[in-house]
Amino acid sequence: MSKTTVSNHQAESTMASHADAIGHGNSPAAWTCVLVMLVGALISSIAFVIASTPIFVGGLVVMVIGLIVGFVMRKAGYGVGGSKLQNNGH
Repeated sequence: MSKTTVSNHQAESTMASHADAIGHGNSPAAWTCVLVMLVGALISSIAFVIASTPIFVGGLVVMVIGLIVGFVMRKAGYGVGGSKLQNNGH
């Protein structure tokens, strides 16, 4: 095989197809993370309009807290494929 053929074969095996599930992150951890971060963005946006630096920074802190909450929830089993979301037959 030539080098071009090997490269094309490797590219075909690693490329995603339309049939592959892309995993949109539909989990309690992802939704909680996004909602907390949206609240932080709203706080920062309002603070920017009213020119309040402390409230703006507070909104940024809320966004960082959202990331941390999402990470902790994922580690606790509430992420995609997590142990808390598995159907146990009940």
